[in-house]
Amino acid sequence: MCCNENFKERAEGEKIASVLDLSDIRGMNFFDPHIHMTSRTTDDYQAMADAGIVALIEPAFWLGQPRTGVSSFLDYYSSLLGWERFRASQFGIKHYCTIGLNSREANNEKLAEQVMEILPLYIYKEGVVGVGEIGFDDQTPAEDKYFRLQLELAKEAGLPVQIHTPHRDKKKGTQRSMDIALEHGLLPSQVIVDHNNEETVKEVLDRGFWAAFTIYPFTKMGNERMVEIVKQYGSERIMINSAADWGISDPLAVPKSAALMKKSGISLEDIALVTYRNALNAFAQSGQLDESDFITVQTVDQGQKYAHNSILRGGQQPRIDKNSIIIS
Repeated sequence: MCCNENFKERAEGEKIASVLDLSDIRGMNFFDPHIHMTSRTTDDYQAMADAGIVALIEPAFWLGQPRTGVSSFLDYYSSLLGWERFRASQFGIKHYCTIGLNSREANNEKLAEQVMEILPLYIYKEGVVGVGEIGFDDQTPAEDKYFRLQLELAKEAGLPVQIHTPHRDKKKGTQRSMDIALEHGLLPSQVIVDHNNEETVKEVLDRGFWAAFTIYPFTKMGNERMVEIVKQYGSERIMINSAADWGISDPLAVPKSAALMKKSGISLEDIALVTYRNALNAFAQSGQLDESDFITVQTVDQGQKYAHNSILRGGQQPRIDKNSIIIS
C-alpha cells in the first residue's frame, strides 16, 4: 500500500470515528493518563467532563520550542501543580501529573544538568504520580544519560515511570527503553511504555510492561486500529490516551475510542479496563492517586479563584454544579 492510500485509509477511519454517538457510552467514567492540558482551552475541559472524563494525568513535555533557561522549567512544573490542577477542578475533573525532563531537551546538556537539580523539588509533591514523560527521541548519548538518571530518581521516590517511545526507529527505541529500565532495577509493572503501535505491542506485553497507546488523527494510532489491537491482545495491561498536545489531536479520543469499541462488540468490562481501570492501577502505585478522589460527583464552584484569577471572563456566570452550563 502506498503512503497516499495509507493516509486515505486513516482519514476515512477518522471520519467514521468523528461521527460516533457518544450517548452510546453515557454513564461510563474515563481516565486519560496522558493529555497535555496546558495546550488546551477551557472549552476542552467542558467537553471532556460532558463525555465522562473524571480524571487525567498531564506529563511534563516539550512545549514546541526550546526553553532558554531553568526558570522556564520551574514555572512550567509549578503550573502543572497549580493553575492547571485548579482549572481542571473547575469542571469536576481530577488533575494529576508526571514530572520529568523530556528526551528532546535532554540534548541541551548544560540546561539538562540544571533541570536535574530541581526535579527532586517537584517529584515528591502532592499530585505527582510518576516520573515522565522520559525516554528517547533521537536516541542520542545525552538522552540515554538523562533517561538513566531519571530512572534512578523514580526508584528513590518509589514512583512509576512514564516512557516516551521515539517517533523514529520506534521498535529499537522501545526495546532499548525497556532494557535500560530493567537494567536499573525497575519492575516491568512500574513502567508505562507509551506511544505503542502494532510493531511494539507484543514485546511490551510479553515482557510484562504496561502498554499505552496514543490515539492521534492520522498518526501514532487511530481508534479503528486500536479496536483491532484490543480484539487481538485483550485488555490486560493496555491503556489508551489522547496526548492532546499543541499539534493535531483530540481531547475526546478516549471516550470516542470507547464508543467505537462498544460498537465493535468489545465487552464493557474490557472497555472499562482499557479506558479507565488499567491507568488507575498503574499510577496508583505512586501512592498519590485514589479513586475516591474523583469517583463521586465533585462540587464545582467556578466563582473560585487561583492566584486572584478565575476561568471566567466578562459576563460569564459561574457553574455551581457539574450539570449546569457556563454561560446563562
